[in-house]
Amino acid sequence: MNTAGTAQATGGLKTLVIAEKPSVALDIVRALTPVTGKFDKHDDHYENDQYVVTSAVGHLVEITAPEAYDVKRGKWSFAHLPVIPPHFELKPIDKTKSRLNAVVKLARRKDVGTLVNACDAGREGELIFRLIEQYAGGTDKAGQPKPLGKPVKRLWLQSMTPQAIREGFEQLRSDEQMRPLADAARSRSEADWLVGINGTRAMTAFNSRDGGFFLTTVGRVQTPTLAIVVEREEQIRAFRPRDFWEVHATFAVQAGTYPGRWFDPAFLKPQGDAADPERKPERLWSEAEARAIAQAVRGQPASVSEESKPTTQACGLLYDLTSLQREANSRFGFSAKTTLALAQSLYEKHKALTYPRTDSRALPEDYLGTVRHTLQALAGSPLAHLAPHAQVALDQGYVRPTKRVFDNAKVSDHFAIIPTPQVPHGLSEAEQKLYDLVVRRFIAVFYPAAEFLVTTRITQVAVEGAVHHFKTEGKVLVKLGWMAVYGKEAAADVEGARPGDKGQSLVPVQPGEPVRTEAARVDAKQTRPPARYNEATLLAAMEGAGKMVDDEELRSAMADKGLGTPATRAAIIEGLIAEKYLLRDGRELIPTAKAFQLMTLLRGLGVEELSKPELTGEWEHKLSLMERGQLSREAFMREIAAMTERIVRKAKEYDRDTVPGDYATLTAPCPQCGGVVKENYRRYACTGPGGAGPGCGFSLPKSPGGRVFELDEVETLLRTHRIGPLEGFRSKAGWPFSAELTIAPDTSGQWKLEFDFGDDRPTEDGALADLSGREPLGPCPKCGAPVVEHGSHYVCSRAVPTVEQPTPSCDFKSATTILQQPIAPEQMAKLLATGKTDWLEGFVSNRTRRPFKAALVWDAEAGRVGFAFEPREGARSPARRTAPRASAARRAAPKR
Repeated sequence: MNTAGTAQATGGLKTLVIAEKPSVALDIVRALTPVTGKFDKHDDHYENDQYVVTSAVGHLVEITAPEAYDVKRGKWSFAHLPVIPPHFELKPIDKTKSRLNAVVKLARRKDVGTLVNACDAGREGELIFRLIEQYAGGTDKAGQPKPLGKPVKRLWLQSMTPQAIREGFEQLRSDEQMRPLADAARSRSEADWLVGINGTRAMTAFNSRDGGFFLTTVGRVQTPTLAIVVEREEQIRAFRPRDFWEVHATFAVQAGTYPGRWFDPAFLKPQGDAADPERKPERLWSEAEARAIAQAVRGQPASVSEESKPTTQACGLLYDLTSLQREANSRFGFSAKTTLALAQSLYEKHKALTYPRTDSRALPEDYLGTVRHTLQALAGSPLAHLAPHAQVALDQGYVRPTKRVFDNAKVSDHFAIIPTPQVPHGLSEAEQKLYDLVVRRFIAVFYPAAEFLVTTRITQVAVEGAVHHFKTEGKVLVKLGWMAVYGKEAAADVEGARPGDKGQSLVPVQPGEPVRTEAARVDAKQTRPPARYNEATLLAAMEGAGKMVDDEELRSAMADKGLGTPATRAAIIEGLIAEKYLLRDGRELIPTAKAFQLMTLLRGLGVEELSKPELTGEWEHKLSLMERGQLSREAFMREIAAMTERIVRKAKEYDRDTVPGDYATLTAPCPQCGGVVKENYRRYACTGPGGAGPGCGFSLPKSPGGRVFELDEVETLLRTHRIGPLEGFRSKAGWPFSAELTIAPDTSGQWKLEFDFGDDRPTEDGALADLSGREPLGPCPKCGAPVVEHGSHYVCSRAVPTVEQPTPSCDFKSATTILQQPIAPEQMAKLLATGKTDWLEGFVSNRTRRPFKAALVWDAEAGRVGFAFEPREGARSPARRTAPRASAARRAAPKR
């Protein structure tokens, strides 16, 4: 390995190698040590006579607009839009600032002559390094970046074996070779900023025209993802169930009986856009016809023909992050965010898995030796449920260089997630589950395919010139193959199937044997709406979003991309939940009224491209052209600027009274005149007794205090004239608050909406609260300041704007009523003094509507008030919960 060349070319100066992660920096040091000499370890780098090796921890800096263009949230109005700065500045990411300073200090060292970009091989790794290099160069007096002035080389690795790393250093790529990829990386980052910032501020400004601050976030990835869920919910709402019938028969032969289901052999699958997807060969749309068939075949003789075919089923591919998140969500109910956190812990803390943020499901072709070494470690491990299977794979020589597993063409920035030779100990239950999932797949992927015998039996019953056909399918497992690694878990689909399923075992029928229709029944059924998305199915939809794109060129550009990356998809889903666009109900993800309102707005303003995956497809197509040198960065950014200006202009110039959309007619009458209340974009308004006139003038805003009403909430409010307390409101000063809402006539007899939160009113109006004279209940568990009763909450005296402290510095807050249970001041005092209230019996679950008994406790780790439940018999201590019964926990201590 010619490593001296770099040092000679720079006059004896050292080469600084910047990796993306500390673990990769250590791998590089270990690979270089045999050929360049021992490295000394320092706090933030490794160093020998030729190399200084350090690392980032992902992104260390982020792009931002120059200060003159950085419009603060309180000034989000059309007057300041669009924001298209002439250039972008960089700012450190707060939590990694010390790491950035360390890397920059090394880059500026006078004895460092060359930089090597050893960040991950791909667009994002290129961006991480380029931004660090730019930040290290600093800026001139005009704020423009200055070059650092040191030559740059690129280490491009697909494999992390020591030999692959050494070979990579012998074939470093030049800065010029990497320039197109760097341009594409910067362009994608800046374009996301421009569209996200301007789109969010334009939609927020539009929705805040009537006063208040109604944050409406949009983004190139988050909004199309939300659109997928909203469109599915629209299908569910529009779905009307239809009745259909099936005929099931039982046939008797010498060896016993077997089931069969009637079907139409002449059935043709519906074609075209107008085709009815509910039509299937086994469905009958007339009950009379179904009963006639059942009556006709009962007790009648039948003839049988059958066909048996051998078939095989291979094990699933190795996991990438998205497929691992989907599997963990389906099997264990883990959220995508939880799975990523567990995988990251197994990678970083336990060194038990390889890098998890990958979109590849294959391994490099030079990884056979590494795989065998890992299998040997697993075979010799104390993992009794897995070790024998690893040993079998080694003894039988199952590890072979198949393209299904080892394929450089299918390895992108990273390879598939597999276990390392370091078998972990002391894992949490959740970590162990995820680790086992990865290890089973890693072992099983090398095993032979499972073998089945699939039998299709057609039973024909001829009655008075008509022939009725019944189908029976059976699937018999002949050889376990890879299923041996999973045991009963995998074979259950075949061996544990119920009668009528594909997996059933069939009694034999001899050639020419008489068959009799022993029984026949009619099953009445209904068509079902499409299922709501859960995290597993939404991750799949994001990954396959390119299939939804009509344009073939754009679809091709998205073939391996989808919406977001494996590393960002979990954060996108969590962001949609945090922004109150989605609710997590069990495993289902349900779009809120705010989500429907955003889609209505984008459609109405004519900027639907923000909600379509085509935008990502178009960008990916153009960025791939840029990476090949066929499109300039300047031309792409000009197009992005033009698109940004058009989005802002469309929102700014919209002058109709309402945005067109599919709006609801409420069942609750107008409280003022008894007329029909209808929804429009901004309000729920009375339209008179017939529902078609101007009405009596009564109306409700759809988003008071920046929080969008759900339809059932409006119905409740109109019927009972009161609802709450509800969370998620924001004052004009931007402070979050909770309140009840009421409707009542004012002095002129006009019914109006009011916030009912007692002493909270001054805070809602943006004025300062007066807490003088309030009796302190105890010290705040967060900051020690006095806690007092304030309106509908117990609050830290530093958590509301007061004369003494206009800007709140604490966020402790707990409602005076939680899940219909009043919390008396003496109970709050007891909580503050001891950390726990008495057992209270009046809580009512939001989900089940059932009462339950619990105590409120202060959970210091979560930083909020939560529940404790009485121990059941045999239990050692009460369960403590802050996240389950999430609505109550949030109401007890809302996060800021």
